[in-house]
Amino acid sequence: MKIGMTLPVMEPGLTRQNLEDWTLRIDAGPWSHIALGERILFPNPEFISTLSAVAAWTKRVEIIATISVLTMHNPILSAKQFATIDMISEGRFTLGVGVGGREEDYNAIGSKWSDRRWGILSNHVKTMQSVWSKEYHPDLGPTTFSKNGPEILAGAVGPKAMEMSSDFAQGLAGFSFNADIEEIKDSFNRVIGAFKNKGKTPRLVTSFWFGLGEGARSDIQTHLERYLSWMGDDLAKDLAKIAGFSGSQDDLNDFLLLIKAAGATDVILVPTSKNIEQLILAEEVVAKFR
Repeated sequence: MKIGMTLPVMEPGLTRQNLEDWTLRIDAGPWSHIALGERILFPNPEFISTLSAVAAWTKRVEIIATISVLTMHNPILSAKQFATIDMISEGRFTLGVGVGGREEDYNAIGSKWSDRRWGILSNHVKTMQSVWSKEYHPDLGPTTFSKNGPEILAGAVGPKAMEMSSDFAQGLAGFSFNADIEEIKDSFNRVIGAFKNKGKTPRLVTSFWFGLGEGARSDIQTHLERYLSWMGDDLAKDLAKIAGFSGSQDDLNDFLLLIKAAGATDVILVPTSKNIEQLILAEEVVAKFR
């Protein structure tokens, strides 16, 4: 099982130095991949620009977009942007895609909330792949390292979405809200079934919020009350009390072993603090899995 780390892009007051320090340490450490996600109506740095910086800063790790809300965007422009990231990273880029869940993000950039459909997402992916294969236009580049472009992972949750994503994706970009092993097992079983119907064996990726050491639960609550505020303050506070993983390094090691036993090919940790000490504590655990 490969283990990656998400950059703390959803933390307030993030600086270039924070991003560079985390990125370079991840690339030099025991991690297999580095990840970050997309959000519009939030203080986080812009998604494509940050992925490009990460691609330029790193030399070794796989870069995973977790995830691009592709249905908000023009697929032709997106194809060119992602091909550029693939070029800069020399083929180390993997693209997670989904439809998102925040109407405010769609509205902020003038996209249609009614486009939040897996059928549209599937068409967008196929359009991007036609760009990458040069079928759309021979001069539309840059050329990707693979003829059909970066590997695609689907941020699918429901059975219909998983079934549709099995047509175009190579696996699951999953997320366990409560860092719950039974939740993870269930999502793996459902995606395995959906992909089996198409004669495919999926890559099984899961992720979860985490905090280590004394004060970790408080850090998680503070982070999630802010991050989930689009749901309403009261609900965000209630969810922040139960979401994510907090505990010791030994606790994290045990939880990762459970995820490995569940059949995960990859797991991605999502920090709830930009304090690089959290990265250091986690990498001491992750080194045991190399």
